[in-house]
Amino acid sequence: MLTEILPFRFELDTIAIAGASLWSLALYLGLSRVNEWVIEQLNRWFNFAERSLYTSQSEFEKTRKARESQNAFYASLFSIAPFLVVGALLNCGLENSLGESWGISTGILACISAGIYELGRRDGESSD
Repeated sequence: MLTEILPFRFELDTIAIAGASLWSLALYLGLSRVNEWVIEQLNRWFNFAERSLYTSQSEFEKTRKARESQNAFYASLFSIAPFLVVGALLNCGLENSLGESWGISTGILACISAGIYELGRRDGESSD
């Protein structure tokens, strides 16, 4: 275990991690349009930042498609971070106000509700 290797001890609050993860998932599903916007902005920023690393236009264009695909992957991966932060804050607020078990139970309810909402939203988009 990692705690046996390190010379100091630290405690992980598994209840807080589970509650924050559930709330993050609920926010990620329920705010899918915000998620798409965050991915698009991160992708634009990654492409812009990588363009500044190349000095010649021909070298930039040679590997453009592969780099843009890689940047899209990184953008979708890093788009989780804001939802993790907000989910942790929501879970912390719930645990402080209602108690430890409420963060997980309301997180589960929020995940189920957000999943049902997302399924209905996508079904409504496909039927239009």
